[in-house]
Amino acid sequence: MKTHKHILLAALLGSVSVGANAANVLIVLSDENHLELRDNKSFPTGFYLNELMVPTKALLDAGHEVTFATPNGLAPTLDRSSAVPDYFNGDPQHMKEYESLLDKLLLTSPTRSPVISLARVEQIGYSHFDALYVPGGHAPMQDLISDPALGRLLRAFHAAGKTTALVCHGPIALLSALDQPQRLIQLLEAGKKAPKPSVWIYAGYRMTVISNEEEEKAKGYLGGGQMKFYPQAALELAGGSYQSNTSPWAPNVVIDRELITGQNPASAAGVGRAILERLKK
Repeated sequence: MKTHKHILLAALLGSVSVGANAANVLIVLSDENHLELRDNKSFPTGFYLNELMVPTKALLDAGHEVTFATPNGLAPTLDRSSAVPDYFNGDPQHMKEYESLLDKLLLTSPTRSPVISLARVEQIGYSHFDALYVPGGHAPMQDLISDPALGRLLRAFHAAGKTTALVCHGPIALLSALDQPQRLIQLLEAGKKAPKPSVWIYAGYRMTVISNEEEEKAKGYLGGGQMKFYPQAALELAGGSYQSNTSPWAPNVVIDRELITGQNPASAAGVGRAILERLKK
């Protein structure tokens, strides 16, 4: 049984601790609550409920610890459009279980959230963490895509061969591991032909992310706005070997070395299972 001191320490580190010999999974979310679109428009967003909570609940149920972080340690924002039964097999009660866990964790509370900053993660030490998970929602395209601290974290995990998992729009965060991600982003936003970066730790990795086709089918949800670029195109340009599903919105999980990527909301449960399998090794 964990001592009070151990539990208190876990709380100070932003952890939810449930197992005596647990692995510690770092879950990185965005600080942002919107995505900037073309023509000075924006789209309110955040993290998707199922993409965060389905893997999180699976990890906690298996006895692992989770630590939540954002670049600046701000409470993340729930994308309210994701809090619908459609993402939970059409079962409102099933969805409510995950909403209740989210409320219990206090993640979105402006004053009580246990979330820590990526600077604090660095202070604690990357060796403290056994796996990394980045859920989707559009928000990662606003900040995680180029965050320097996340880039350092990814490079450290890559060098150590530690499990790195991302889903839906989350895999766009892999671009932060480029030496100068903003250069590529600016060219993509301008619609210019961009040269493939000379160095990227994930070049040649098989990976997935929400597809161009799925983005086109879902663009009506942007309220008439248009994304500056699609993540599939960005990851392919950076040197990723994109692997798509056979039909839009079908689950698709791709595993290559330490990297686990899921294509869309329906892939979140599969990504969670893949993380658990890796933690058994």
